[in-house]
Amino acid sequence: MDNIFGDAAERLFAQTCTADVIRRAEQGQRPAQAWQACEEAGFGDALVPQEDGGAGLDLAEALPIVLAAGRHLCPYPIAHTLLARAWLCRAQRPQPAGSIALAPQGLALHEGRLHGTNVPWAQTADYVLAEAGGQAWLLPTQAACIRPNGVHGSLAAEASWALADAERVKAVAPLDVLAATADAGLIAGALERVLAMTLDYANQRSQFGKPIGRFQAVQQQISVMAEQVWAARMAAQLAFQGSDGQPAPLLAATGKARASLAAPLVADIAHAVHGAIGITEEYDLQRYTRRLREWRLAGGSETHWHERIGAHALASGDDALSYLRGALQRKEAA
Repeated sequence: MDNIFGDAAERLFAQTCTADVIRRAEQGQRPAQAWQACEEAGFGDALVPQEDGGAGLDLAEALPIVLAAGRHLCPYPIAHTLLARAWLCRAQRPQPAGSIALAPQGLALHEGRLHGTNVPWAQTADYVLAEAGGQAWLLPTQAACIRPNGVHGSLAAEASWALADAERVKAVAPLDVLAATADAGLIAGALERVLAMTLDYANQRSQFGKPIGRFQAVQQQISVMAEQVWAARMAAQLAFQGSDGQPAPLLAATGKARASLAAPLVADIAHAVHGAIGITEEYDLQRYTRRLREWRLAGGSETHWHERIGAHALASGDDALSYLRGALQRKEAA
């Protein structure tokens, strides 16, 4: 699963996406230096073909980069950026110099402005690639009117743009599929880190003369965590299937649904094992669980994607076994 790109991303994110950088980003300070290091490493162009100046990776090869971004809570949308740039390249639109957040839902045209109440990554992204009115729009955040969305530490925000600052991209925009794929990978990476933190804490925290990780009740809960974490990892691997940097819609839907399902279960158990320390500002667990809940809902929770998958299955006319057998080969929209 790991590759040279994933190893490089792991090292870079560990060095540049520190707790202090994340904390400042949540307070409204853009992580410009951290993003520049990522840009110079070429991760934003990982899926862009080599003839267009990118690394030319396929989706499966890019997944370790996204998992590493989730494990380190990168405070900029690298997972969205690498998928958005590949899509823009296919749409023959020159690549913008900066990070790109995907906003497939929630934006609407009203009184000459594009407005969204909860635009993903609006606090730290350089651009938002959004879908509104059946059109794709490339929106520079520098020209946006941005206001906090009221959620503590959220990197999403309320944002609006004048139409004069919005660039229409003339191509079919499956942005929900791209966002679902990116968020599935981020969730899987963050869940791995939450499990590791919980194991470390359970082995260090003692009660009644022994580490709490030796108590059967705690072991059982951590076993449930591990099951959910690895299910989410496999779901992310499903989501990162496709060709030319474009995910297979049905697999993306399946991956996001399963990863979203795991997020609150793992977060709840992690906090139960950690107790009060898990919610303190100084301890990183609450940063991970807040972001996990945000990513779970981004672009639709598991309920939304389960409905999409169910509607697709019913429309296919196949029996259940035939439908499952063909799932990995399907490329049509879910």
